[in-house]
Amino acid sequence: MTTHAALAGAVSADRWSADEALEELYAAHWRQLVRLGVLLVRDVGTAEEVAQDAFVAMHGRWGKLRDNDKALAYLRQAVVNRSRSVLRHRVVVDRHVRAEAARSEPTAPDADTGMLDAARRSAVLDALGQLPDRQREVLVLRHYLNLSEAEIAEALGIARGSVKSHASRGSAALRDLLGDVWKDES
Repeated sequence: MTTHAALAGAVSADRWSADEALEELYAAHWRQLVRLGVLLVRDVGTAEEVAQDAFVAMHGRWGKLRDNDKALAYLRQAVVNRSRSVLRHRVVVDRHVRAEAARSEPTAPDADTGMLDAARRSAVLDALGQLPDRQREVLVLRHYLNLSEAEIAEALGIARGSVKSHASRGSAALRDLLGDVWKDES
């Protein structure tokens, strides 16, 4: 089985084509990139599309990639950026849906599932959704993908100090947003 380190060495030596390199990256990192997308866009199907689009874009630009060893970082950044685009699109769609709903009869709310774990997961995801984009991205990359500050900084194109600042502010905001949820359900 080829590791990412072996891929990086082979790619650096320009022995691999875009097809070969992307096949190896796909096999090694597809799930991780989809999970990153799920945490950002909160939908598996959309996250899979986002990750797939990132791979397709990288394939098309493989020859222009200056440092092939940074291909994974490029893919992560592409997933984050494409997730942002999805979220911006959702805002526009939601605005139109709400406008239409205001003109029609209101619908009944969904029934509560009653499952504590599902409610907590939902509360965490809702709280994450209330954070500014950069704080949410930093927290997801740090706590879900266990990336280092340096890896997060590279993936998002920001300084390590900014990563620390966004992580601190985001964590504090999550504690505030989730404080009552955890107390009520304990």
